[in-house]
This record gives sequence, structure tokens and C-alpha cells, in this order.
Amino acid sequence: MVDSWERARHILQAAGLDPGRLAHLAPLTGGTYNTVEELRLTDGSRYVLKIPPAAAVPGLRHEKRLLVSEAEFYRSAARAGVPAPRTVSAGDDFLLMTALPGDPWDGTLTDPEQTALRTELGRQVARLHEVTGPGHGYPSGALGPLAPDWRTAFTAMFDAVLDDARRYGAWLPRSVDAVAGIAASAYGALDEVTDPCLVHFDLWRGNILVHRPDGEARIGGLIDGERMFWGDPLADFVSLALLGDIRKDEDFLGGYREAGGRVRFDAPARVRLALYRAYLYLIMLTETIPREAGEEQRLWVRERVGPALVAALDEIEETS
Repeated sequence: MVDSWERARHILQAAGLDPGRLAHLAPLTGGTYNTVEELRLTDGSRYVLKIPPAAAVPGLRHEKRLLVSEAEFYRSAARAGVPAPRTVSAGDDFLLMTALPGDPWDGTLTDPEQTALRTELGRQVARLHEVTGPGHGYPSGALGPLAPDWRTAFTAMFDAVLDDARRYGAWLPRSVDAVAGIAASAYGALDEVTDPCLVHFDLWRGNILVHRPDGEARIGGLIDGERMFWGDPLADFVSLALLGDIRKDEDFLGGYREAGGRVRFDAPARVRLALYRAYLYLIMLTETIPREAGEEQRLWVRERVGPALVAALDEIEETS
């Protein structure tokens, strides 16, 4: 078994940093896939080190080389002027990045703080969506090369998670074949998307850091960009309102439009949004098997995510 301190020193040295200055190493919690550690050097500088699971560890098909996608997100966020970690060094089996100030968004914020932060978040996400890539899909190549159009990319993504559900025997509220048929009936709406925009796809509150440099709550940065892909910006609205409805978030949408973000919720957009909700909820239901989730977590996912998937599928059928 590799010693964590030895591994961290080796990576620091490869990054051009003095390994003898490593003063603190501790695991960071909250993730469910990669091993994440905080490194602190003697001069007070802080870094985050991510190590992927061994190749033999079960996972979903799109989860190969996730750190490649994460590094791509941080490069792209820097281009957009959005606060995110900076990649210091990366390899096939690690990602070393700068640490950001703040703590994950939690329930301690006041209502005025929540309003201001949601508006600020809307502006930042709009700037992210201005960044475009060389093609559509996951930059990791986990599902093959980037596609020339969004329909080709997203149908491959959707088919991959359905294949995972079959392979692992995941519980779904409707059969895999039924889900596949409903989704396929709506794929024509994907043709409206022509630009491969930067999509984080995991912007729930746990991946949004909040800090108070002058006493006022501000967004310290967006983290954990390992699920990013190039595609429809509308897909980001799923995790931004996890198990909810982004159309009710007037503060976020106000900031998004103020910063130049373009969004409308006509019938084709509602169909696409329902497809992306279904995709995320299929991932959440299926990943409990390879993650070996406990009984309490599996029950929560079944009771909360299962009905949300049904609602998304119903909306696809009704709208398309």
C-alpha cells in the first residue's frame, strides 16, 4: 500500500515544489469517487491532491480519466475569469491543484446572503457558458472522441448510463427499455444545440465554496469539475437546482441574464432540460451499486431520486 506522505512528497517534487516543506496532510471528505487530500506547506500555502481509484475498482462508463476533465474545467474557468482551483501538476494517476478559500455552501446563510450569492453564481455560470470547446462530449475520451454534434454526444452519454444500469442491475422506477424509448422520442430537440459550451454538471451547493474576506459572504470558487463536458449550457441547470426547478430561482436567473446568459424555457428547451434531469438521476440511481452505498443512502436515493426521474420522463412524454 502506498504511503500517503511519500506519494504527496513525490508529486510535489515532480511539480517543482520542495517536498521537504510538506507540513500537513489530511483527507478531505465529501467526495464519493476519488481520494482527496489537503496538503499544507511550511510557508502556509495549501494544495489539494486528487487520486483516482485503481482501474479495477467498479465504476460507471463515463468515469474513466475523470481528472482529465477536471483539469480541463479549471483551465476553462480561468479563461472565463471564474474563481476555481488552478492546476499545478497532473498525470494519469493524480491531479494537484491550488486550494481555495471558503467552505461548502451550507444552511447557515441568511436569506439576504442567499439572494446575493445566487445572483453572483448566476453571473459566474453565464461566464462559464461563454467558453466553447473543440467538440461535444466528455474531454476525457471515456466514451470515445468528441462528437461533431450534440445529439451524437448526448445519446452516447445516455446510452452509456443505461448500459451501466443494466450491467449493475440497478433499481429504476421504470424499466431500462422504457426509459430508453421515452428518451429516444425526444432526441430531436437536441439538434437545437450547435455550440459545445462548457458545462460543469455538478454545481450543487457542496461544490460551491463561500468565504467572507471582508465579512460579506462571497463565492470563493467552484470546485470538483470532474463531471464537466462540452455541450448544452441548459444541462448545468439540473444540478444548480438539484431535485428542484431552476425556473423558480429568480435570483440565479436574474444574475445569469444580467451577465449575458441566454435562456428561454420554450417547449424544446423544457424537453432538453427534462432529458438532462433524467440523465443525472439515472447516474445517481445507478452509482449506488459500484459505490457500495449503505442501506440508508440507497433508500434515500430510491425515495427522492426515483420520483424525480419519473417526473422528468413524464415531462418528456407530455412536452415532446
